[in-house]
Amino acid sequence: MKRMQHHRLLALGTLLLGALSPLCSQAQSAPHSLSGNFGLFSDYRFRGISQTWLAPALQGGLDYAHASGAYAGVWGSNVSGNSYNNGAGLELDVYGGYKFALSQSLTLDFGALAYVYPGARLNSAPAQPSNQKYDNLDVYLGLSAGGFTGKLSVAASDYFGLNSRTAPYAYFSGLAARGSSKGSSYLDLNYRWELASLSEGLALDAHVGRLTVRRYAELSYTDFKLGVVKSLGGFNLGLAVVGSNADKAYYQIGNAAGQDAKRVGRTGLVLSLQRSF
Repeated sequence: MKRMQHHRLLALGTLLLGALSPLCSQAQSAPHSLSGNFGLFSDYRFRGISQTWLAPALQGGLDYAHASGAYAGVWGSNVSGNSYNNGAGLELDVYGGYKFALSQSLTLDFGALAYVYPGARLNSAPAQPSNQKYDNLDVYLGLSAGGFTGKLSVAASDYFGLNSRTAPYAYFSGLAARGSSKGSSYLDLNYRWELASLSEGLALDAHVGRLTVRRYAELSYTDFKLGVVKSLGGFNLGLAVVGSNADKAYYQIGNAAGQDAKRVGRTGLVLSLQRSF
């Protein structure tokens, strides 16, 4: 059944790509621009943690930008639907913000991003969903200069539904109830080296991030990524090493004893094929 769903998603994505490409081309005239992206990934890693339980993901999004610096967009990916989050088979991100130049080489970016998981509910008792949604709202502030980008995101809601009611059953293992996790933060640092002198369209990407979960320090960790991207025939081919030092006691899937468990924060290779339009 999952394989059939992936084939349907791929077919739908191909049709969407063909239908939207002319519209995006027409929207490039100032002051408006519309762009999109579509890709296949061997794993969906969010802040170093696999959201597909180390399985492939199909992803795509649309972005609108205004000459004033305002922008908005939507992005989606399949995620692992399982008993833990009670039916979250889709992640849908909706965001908007504003960018403006502080100097010729420095750009400021601020906005908000909502992570939505239609139909998903966190557990409030073993095998029983609560009314607590898995959704999350971040506000962020970022800076970019040349190949460097840095962004600090702060949760304006409970961090993906984590609070006293859901803590004992969240994040794959029991936690002591300590209140709301609102105010949790993620620091995201990235650098891209263009390697055109070696090969046209070749780039090296480096990333390090730090998640700090408020009141639930066990869930805090550092993640990293090092990868290469090659533009070829209108597509971007990617290969990256992604991992984290997330505590295995919490970031795993499997039984409580850890037998046959998958470490969803472990270091691994991620392959990708993307197309922008």
